[in-house]
Amino acid sequence: MNLDLTTTAAEWTKPPLLGCYYLTGPTCSGKTPLAIEVAKLLDAEILSLDSMAVYRGMDIGTAKPSLEQQREIKHHLIDIAEPTESFSVSCYVEAAHERAAEIRARGKRVLVAGGTPLYLKCLLRGLFIGPPADWEFRNSVNDDLKIHGPEALKTRLAQVDPLLAHRLHLHDSRRMIRGLEVARVTGRPLSHWQEQFENPAPRKRAPVTVLRLDRAWLHERINERVERMLAEGLIAEVEQLIARHGSLGPTAGQAVGYREVLQQLTGELPAEETTDKIKAHTRQFARRQEIWFRGLKELEPLPVTAESKVHEMAEHLARWFTEQMETSAPG
Repeated sequence: MNLDLTTTAAEWTKPPLLGCYYLTGPTCSGKTPLAIEVAKLLDAEILSLDSMAVYRGMDIGTAKPSLEQQREIKHHLIDIAEPTESFSVSCYVEAAHERAAEIRARGKRVLVAGGTPLYLKCLLRGLFIGPPADWEFRNSVNDDLKIHGPEALKTRLAQVDPLLAHRLHLHDSRRMIRGLEVARVTGRPLSHWQEQFENPAPRKRAPVTVLRLDRAWLHERINERVERMLAEGLIAEVEQLIARHGSLGPTAGQAVGYREVLQQLTGELPAEETTDKIKAHTRQFARRQEIWFRGLKELEPLPVTAESKVHEMAEHLARWFTEQMETSAPG
């Protein structure tokens, strides 16, 4: 297949979302109230960077900004999908670019705030979406997989994309087949297409700060939030979602808090263990977020302590964001 790779690269990629301010941090680090105050100072609107806040009806367990908070500052990319849908990172990136353009057209600045690391990386560094699915090819490879097994599939991938084959687990057949598909269509390994997105975003075009909290204090905040969510009716919220939709989609149903409550409602998890499970899984989630953040070199840490004042941090961040973007061209 003969392709103009310069043209197809442009068609199959979403560039970094530059000209925005970015505020991130682990769950329970205080991003929402801080982002609202920063947005007021910058005359900005907020793009939510939360993979679960996109789902309607999932309010308590996602710590979604309240209606009052959303009235203070306009938020985007909240409540845009049903919890039965699979909302992919490519859907999010596409929507983020569209909303950012709309915000700028109104003369406002854009503040991206939230804690989903993969979404953050794809906005800062871009995303390779790739060619559309070739279902005839995929079905053919799946037939071979059933006959010859995953070892043969991985060996086949290693012949065209050894780097990707090394990265992927033996049973990650979906990504291995995609790797074969991209190499077949483009003549270039998928790992090579993705290399361009390993470069940090230029700070002058996308200043980004990450909140850093002492781990013991962060764990205390997590435990308190879980207790509060359950007291506010998390279990009833899940029951209402099930009554409305029958079930949650594979992505929404795996959200921390929702997964454990679903297990309690089906009898898989004893009710007396639910709270502790949610706390433990939320702490593990925060740990994974922090590991991701350490891998993004463009993030500027902002220490947060129990003595930190939201208005003082907001003033500091607004100044820092402005200084960083002073000499940059419009995004």
